[in-house]
Amino acid sequence: MGRIAYVNGRFTPHAEAFVHIEDRGYQFADAVYEVWAVFGGKLADPEGHFARLERSLGELSIPMPMTRKALTLVLKETLRRNRITEGLVYLQVSRGVAPRDHAFPKEEVRPAVIITANPVDRAASEARAAKGVAVVTTPENRWGRCDIKTVGLLPNALAKQKAREAGAVEAWFVDDLGLVTEGASSNAWIIDGDGILRTRDTNANILRGVTRLSLLEVAREAGLKVEERPFTPEEAVAAREAFITGAGTLVLPVVKVDGKLVGDGVPGPVAARLRRLYIERAKATAV
Repeated sequence: MGRIAYVNGRFTPHAEAFVHIEDRGYQFADAVYEVWAVFGGKLADPEGHFARLERSLGELSIPMPMTRKALTLVLKETLRRNRITEGLVYLQVSRGVAPRDHAFPKEEVRPAVIITANPVDRAASEARAAKGVAVVTTPENRWGRCDIKTVGLLPNALAKQKAREAGAVEAWFVDDLGLVTEGASSNAWIIDGDGILRTRDTNANILRGVTRLSLLEVAREAGLKVEERPFTPEEAVAAREAFITGAGTLVLPVVKVDGKLVGDGVPGPVAARLRRLYIERAKATAV
């Protein structure tokens, strides 16, 4: 069976799915998105993702296209039709279709909704986590509202391409003060020389990562000292450990930054423990 997508109220073969040429998400990036990790056919961190979706839509004055309950049913039906139990499900909501004009449509339009799903090879993910990955740094050049999970991701895409060309998995944005903000599709963390878990605070221009929020709770419950405090690329290299978090990466150790080894160049015990604890929590609370 081929892939199935949900587009504006209909399930359709992936290859036949389409959006209108005047969908504002396509023309203006006037849209937001969410990505849920899927464990055992269930949505991980449901409250966090729904809350962030509602906030992002609210910041753009786009109404929720349906209730949480209805949206959950559609998300899970998309998973069922694609026979996915371990993977990712992607949701995109745009303002809708209207004649091209920078200002919002004068007449009320219906939000456009797209949902797709992809499987994840958990064994391959665990193998990558056991080996660790490399990141590169790049100057921060994104707009000033990264707290909104908009589909306007061109700077992120260019950063990812820079990482790929360098043989790395992720790129970390670095602001004018020389501090790491976050990754192109992840949040950035270190275990510094004092054993303190550090990540950028959300008062900075970063995405309010749902996996980030859950991991903060997991870390505190595990007895770790946590500080929402920025760090430089140099501090990351000098740290005991470094890692990234996100719905796709979960907790993924970083062993190299700009070609320089982090610690002894292998994943450390804290990141491995946090990955295990996060996955256990995600599975237990998934819906």
